[in-house]
Amino acid sequence: MAGVTLETRSRTGETEKLTINLGVVDLGQIDLLVQEGFYSNRTDLIRTAIRHQLSLHGEEVKRTVARRTLVLGLQQFGRADLERALAAGHMLQIQVVGLARIANDVSPELARATIQSVEVLGAFHAGEAVRNALADRIL
Repeated sequence: MAGVTLETRSRTGETEKLTINLGVVDLGQIDLLVQEGFYSNRTDLIRTAIRHQLSLHGEEVKRTVARRTLVLGLQQFGRADLERALAAGHMLQIQVVGLARIANDVSPELARATIQSVEVLGAFHAGEAVRNALADRIL
């Protein structure tokens, strides 16, 4: 098996690395298509294939997001957002398909006081101290 690493780009400009293992025959066919000019590089072919599959299943993704009340895209929380939730007595349940980000100005204590759970299908960005404070709440 050959390993291929590619970067995926979301609409927010953020990237996450994804590593996949491919058989040498599949990898050779990809290289052949790149060599013949169908794609500019391996990543271009793989990104195109992923987007094609996501578009094929787009309606199911939309239905699932609606059914599970997930946020699709970017959801970001700063100190002011969490202080408002704390003042209102609300505990947040963060459910995101995409990127959830907790700003660097959020203390671990504030995060624990306001965030009940974190479920992210995609990427979750938070400082190490906040991640540690929420470790038992990250699904």
